[in-house]
Amino acid sequence: MDSDFPLISVIIPVYNRDRYLAEAIESVLAQTYPAIELIVVDDGSSDRSAEIAKRYPIIYHYQSNKGIGSARNAGIALSNGEFLAFLDSDDIWVADKLSKQMAAFEADPNLEAVFGYAQQFYSPELDKTFRQRIRCPEEAIAAHLSASMLIKRDSFLRIGLFDVKLKTTIDISWYISAIEHQLRQVTLPDVVYRRRLHETNNGSIERQHANERLHLLKAKLDRQRANHPKSI
Repeated sequence: MDSDFPLISVIIPVYNRDRYLAEAIESVLAQTYPAIELIVVDDGSSDRSAEIAKRYPIIYHYQSNKGIGSARNAGIALSNGEFLAFLDSDDIWVADKLSKQMAAFEADPNLEAVFGYAQQFYSPELDKTFRQRIRCPEEAIAAHLSASMLIKRDSFLRIGLFDVKLKTTIDISWYISAIEHQLRQVTLPDVVYRRRLHETNNGSIERQHANERLHLLKAKLDRQRANHPKSI
C-alpha cells in the first residue's frame, strides 16, 4: 500500500458464485492504482466461494444469507478507505478503472462520485440457445451502477446505505436517492467494467422482480409531487 495515495476500499459481495469469483478478485488486484483494500463479503455461500476468496490477500467476512444490499453494507462497515468502490462477484473491472477515476477526482476536487461505461459479454460457458435468447449489446453503455462507481466515503454516507429489502433494483434505488441528494458526479467516456451475461445473474432474473422497479419510480414521483405540488 502506498501512503501517497488515498486508500480505496473495494467491496465484493458473493453468494454461490465460485465459478466467477476468482476473475472478479483478480481484476481488482490487477488494478494499476496502488492503494486498495479488498473486502469480500460471503453472503452465506454453500459452494467453494469461501475457499476461493481465502486464496487471495483480502479481508474475508462471512454472514448468513441476507442479500446483496446487506452484504455491501457489511463491507462498508468493515472498510477503512477514504473512497468506496463495489464489484459484483460475476463481473470484471478493466485494469485502469480506479486510476482513471482517481484522476478525475484530482482534476476536480468538488466531485463526489465518478462513473464510467460498461461493456457486456457472454460468459464463455453459455450455449447457443442462451445466446440467441438474450441479446448482448455490442456497444458500451453509460452505467450509473455500483460496479462502475468510485465515490468518496463521506459522500456515499451522505446519500445513505443500500436498501436491504430490495432484491434486484438496489442500484436503481440508491442512484435515485443520489440524484435527489444532488450528488456531484461525472461519467467518464471510458469502459470501466465488463458485465457478464450468464444464466443466473441479476439481469437475467430481473423480470421476477419487475414490480420493485415500478414501486421505486412511483415513490420518486410521489416525493416530487410532495416537494413541488404546482409543477407536477
